Amino acid sequence: MKTHSVHVCRECGTTSPRWVGRCPGCAAWNSLDEEKVPTRAVAGVAASATVALHTIDPDRDARLSTGVAELDRVLGGGLLAGSTTLLFGEPGVGKSTLALMSLRSLAAQGSAVLLIGAEESAGQVAQRARRLGPVPTGLEVATTTSVDTAVALIEERRPLVCVIDSISAMSDEGLSGVAGSVAQVRNAAERLCGVAKTTSTALLLVGHVTKDGELAGPRTLEHLVDTVVRIEGDRYASLRVVRALKHRFGPTGEVGLLEMVSEGLRDLPETALALHHGDAEVAGVVFTVTNDGSRSFLVEVQALVASSSGAPRRVAHQVSSQRLSLMLAVLEARCDIDVSALDVFAATAGGMAATEPAVDLALALAVASAAVGFSVPRSLVAVGEVGLAGELRAVSGLTRRVREAGRLGATHVLVPAAGELDDVDGVTLTRCSSLADAIRAARHAP
Repeated sequence: MKTHSVHVCRECGTTSPRWVGRCPGCAAWNSLDEEKVPTRAVAGVAASATVALHTIDPDRDARLSTGVAELDRVLGGGLLAGSTTLLFGEPGVGKSTLALMSLRSLAAQGSAVLLIGAEESAGQVAQRARRLGPVPTGLEVATTTSVDTAVALIEERRPLVCVIDSISAMSDEGLSGVAGSVAQVRNAAERLCGVAKTTSTALLLVGHVTKDGELAGPRTLEHLVDTVVRIEGDRYASLRVVRALKHRFGPTGEVGLLEMVSEGLRDLPETALALHHGDAEVAGVVFTVTNDGSRSFLVEVQALVASSSGAPRRVAHQVSSQRLSLMLAVLEARCDIDVSALDVFAATAGGMAATEPAVDLALALAVASAAVGFSVPRSLVAVGEVGLAGELRAVSGLTRRVREAGRLGATHVLVPAAGELDDVDGVTLTRCSSLADAIRAARHAP
């Protein structure tokens, strides 16, 4: 077979007949790699049949429930036949476990499913499956790193759902480059997506991340698939957050919560995030509510102020380090709380990230509480953005946040004076125009 050389950008997939230092598509420097592609003879192209859109039944393709309620929430109800979903995350976060749990649930319902493992042997997959519970008889596994073999298996078995674990380990002997290279990953994804559509198989690809936490492989991988789902979480904590970054068949930004336990991943009940009024009140602890997708989450923000033995440190975990620096400056300039010579540590409890501006008020109150030495009642929740002038600004979805706080046990909520807000039964609202006002209200809250 005759081949010719093209240069492909590993960032955006733009092709160029010759190497150039800067990609003409995305302007990235030194991102073009040479690839050998077959030369195809030009031939007549047959016209394709058209279909009137109004004649297509929108409900003809039923969604396949994965058996994991939080994953189904993110996918808009489940997987679609012929679709390709990319699931990626940090090592050890639970990607393979989540995919295997979905296959087990589908197989238990009598569906034909297939797991193609490119990184584990069949025995290793079996051991992991047994830790999740009884293994259904319909769950089949094949181990290969060959794209040709994987495509042939899908065409032969025509499973309802197929998992490829992982796409970065698949390779084609006809292409140059090792498994995981830009050319190999893109070729494997293209071929597997194609066979999924022709066989009406719901394909689930497991992907890796780079050292920066981004999806490994070419950027075109995200364009090829129908849905991109990221699973996040601290490997030292049990909380896992499943998030849809791209979804052709539903809304993006939807979030699901899972908990890592010895039997795998389980749906996290919302009551687990409720306030516990019986716990002792400690200085530096303030609760807030974040909005993520269509859901609201109660988050515990903690701060610690300690004497410094050298240059003062600013440590932020699961909160924005930039927002923390801003809050420290506002506290000093507008509230006469100076911690410039002290170490300041800020974090969230339980592994739930809180980086949006609406967390500003809770973060500033936590630092002020730790620095001055007063405790904030655990039944109090603070929501609002803090400006550089020390003013409190309205945030989006404020009524939704207050309702969620009340549902989870809050009786008192500090909110900005500006912005529309409906009354919520059982919740006392205190409107504050500045951070200084909010600190005084928190110190004297019942």
